[in-house]
Amino acid sequence: MSEERAKYLKRKSRYKKSVLLVRIIFIVGFFGLWEFLANLGIIDIFIISSPSRIISTLLGLFYNGLLYHLLVTLFETLFGFIVGIILGILLATLLWWFPFISRVLEPILVVLNSLPKIALGPVIIILVGAGTSAIIFMAIAISLIITVLELQNGFKNTDKDLIKMARTFSASRTQIYTLIVFTSNLDTLFNSMKVNIGLSLVGVIAGEFLVSKAGLGYLIVYGCQVFQLNLVMASVLILTIMASFLYETLIIVEKWVLKRH
Repeated sequence: MSEERAKYLKRKSRYKKSVLLVRIIFIVGFFGLWEFLANLGIIDIFIISSPSRIISTLLGLFYNGLLYHLLVTLFETLFGFIVGIILGILLATLLWWFPFISRVLEPILVVLNSLPKIALGPVIIILVGAGTSAIIFMAIAISLIITVLELQNGFKNTDKDLIKMARTFSASRTQIYTLIVFTSNLDTLFNSMKVNIGLSLVGVIAGEFLVSKAGLGYLIVYGCQVFQLNLVMASVLILTIMASFLYETLIIVEKWVLKRH
């Protein structure tokens, strides 16, 4: 390894450590300030709670079914996310394959994306029934259209010179799609996935607000009903950690896939 390369890697490593350190300082400082203001009575601990109260609530929940509620929400989020991504890829492929259908459906997809899916919750419950199916459907409905629109835009903007060159070598439409169009948009796919994992979680929580007997959304609703706002804040904190974990997992998968391709 050359000296310049070693210096570059050292600077990169130092930069990553600096970012991580600043993140830790920010998080510790935020919770420390929150606890300090709560102890002084500057903020209302009944409404906003405090880190110490949230930790106490989490310890109590741990022995009273917290893991079950967490796994329910995680399963619904991942199932809705995976189904939404698969359907989004299939629909975006269909629109690329048939430009006429794409021209017809594109404005309709834009309108559908602007609809407030959460407001359609009661209609979704009537269509698919109350329970887990409605919650997963809500997650899919929120994330699907974004996947389709982003992939469709990426497919249309694939290097046209590269596609023309492939056609001059008698490449079939299937080969052009699999070897050029789709693989050229892996970064677009992962960008949409990183957005949709959060949206899927939002859809699941919205669904659990309406129809659920378990899950973190259920705990939030229950906490509001019985005025246990410590439970609400503890559930929100768990959701934040879950969203961060899912996002970071996607980043690891993205690096592994893009490195291989």
